Amino acid sequence: MKLVFPGGEHAPVDLAEGTTIIGTDAGCDIVVGGAGIAPRHCEIGLTAGVAVVHALDSAPTVLNGRQIEGETAVKEGDLLLFGRVGCQVNASDRKAATPEPSARAAPEDDGRTRVRSALPRFLLRGVSGATFGKTFAVTDNAVIGRQPDCDIPVPAEEVSRNHARLKVTPDGVRVEDMGSANGTYINGKRVESGLLKPGEELRLDTVRFLLVTPGMDAKQQSAGARVEPPPPAATDKGSSPTLWIVIGVVAVALVAFAVLHSMGKI
Repeated sequence: MKLVFPGGEHAPVDLAEGTTIIGTDAGCDIVVGGAGIAPRHCEIGLTAGVAVVHALDSAPTVLNGRQIEGETAVKEGDLLLFGRVGCQVNASDRKAATPEPSARAAPEDDGRTRVRSALPRFLLRGVSGATFGKTFAVTDNAVIGRQPDCDIPVPAEEVSRNHARLKVTPDGVRVEDMGSANGTYINGKRVESGLLKPGEELRLDTVRFLLVTPGMDAKQQSAGARVEPPPPAATDKGSSPTLWIVIGVVAVALVAFAVLHSMGKI
């Protein structure tokens, strides 16, 4: 197997039998720099052609749009994301080494156009609740909800089984509520359908996400976010202007009554 980095962050790497460690540390087998990548980010083990990936740090390692937990199998065609750096798992060139003299090589071009797998355009980063610190690649028509088989599963009781559908557009992600019980919000405003732009917040009841792109830095991530206005503070009845006016009128009336009574007029 071979790791190919479409963004040019590293040259293609043929995975050797055994363990390959990926991270920013100079002692790693594959040294990749970038925001969100840990010194020893993850490791890929290859045994008899079977590969598994294992996260070594709490920083997200995403496989085909889902953050991995524990040891996870990897196969050709899979897309791995380390922080904001992605790579494609391809067949290794070593497979074609030293064919027997009598064997005929199969033609490489069968007439079909092969589509290169692209890195995800948008990512949802959990900023509260059960998904805090996790990152999910947004694919077109992805469903987010409590069901484990959702494209983006959110294990929280306040989230509906199939809560919302996400559609990728050139300007952002179109969010469509799927009849959820507790609502879908963009920057604090409840929507049935709305456009979520990079840097803005998606909220499913109390579970919040931030929409980011792989190349955004921290300042850019927060630049487009509109702060949800806090709920109006409860008015302290003891300090209400109207109440003080009423108290003043009553006080004046009592004083007037006392004066008139002392004068024998009442």
